[in-house]
Amino acid sequence: MAILSSPLQYLAAVPPVTRAWTAATVVSTLFYFWVAWKTHNDYAPYITLVPGSSIFYPWTFLSSALVETSIIELVITLIVIPASLRYLERLWGTIETIKFMVVSIVVSNIIAFAFNWIEFAATRNADLFLYGMQYHGQMSLLTAVLVAFTQVIPEHQVQIMGVIKTRVKQLPMAYLTFSTVMTIIGFQCPYIVIQFAWLVSWVWLRFYKKNTGDVVGGGDSYGDRSETFALIYWFPPFVHKPISVLANTTYALATKLHLIPVSGSDVESGGYSQVPGSARAEAERRRYAQS
Repeated sequence: MAILSSPLQYLAAVPPVTRAWTAATVVSTLFYFWVAWKTHNDYAPYITLVPGSSIFYPWTFLSSALVETSIIELVITLIVIPASLRYLERLWGTIETIKFMVVSIVVSNIIAFAFNWIEFAATRNADLFLYGMQYHGQMSLLTAVLVAFTQVIPEHQVQIMGVIKTRVKQLPMAYLTFSTVMTIIGFQCPYIVIQFAWLVSWVWLRFYKKNTGDVVGGGDSYGDRSETFALIYWFPPFVHKPISVLANTTYALATKLHLIPVSGSDVESGGYSQVPGSARAEAERRRYAQS
């Protein structure tokens, strides 16, 4: 009885959002496999994001992330995403985790959708840019998770495939580089969404994520305005100046238009406020600031 109850105890210990998202991924992917088998066609615009059709199926801006189109993709997703979401959900809580996931996926897909329509307007090639691309899978969510881990545990060392050792803070840009290469050689869909998801998730964590509980100064604050999480530090030093000018100009405009929430405490005045969640997360960030 103890042996049989162990898996159930493990599932019960998994936070609800992580559990529900994992189950939805498995069900949606199996449904996609079943449809492809029955119709002998892997084209499914009612559950995946097809720029020419998704305006009629708006739920696909979210549901497409739940669909993996191959067994290999599904296995990789089930290995990486549930464990990552479990960590973040325990750190942030249910509501903030849901908001982070939905924003990272939906906004990234909206940008990809708009980008394809711009390409169509420029080339008039509907077969390629409107109906020849089918966005799917959790690349956007994986990118967002890597950005979040860079915020809270940047110096944590991970081992990839039992061979490559690296620190968490190096993973997002490595994934972004992979996306750039794949896009350049002709695989725009779905790899370009990685680039959009990186920016969207950073903007959310930098300015909009609500921090509660253990924020320095008390009350609620929004985002993470610390120097260590600034946009320029994602790039090599030789491009810091132009990026800083662009970022500061955009920030000033967004502030003037009241697009950025006001924090309950001044997170800039003291260097940075503690990222809510754990002493370990704060220690990691201080190590990152000194590195």
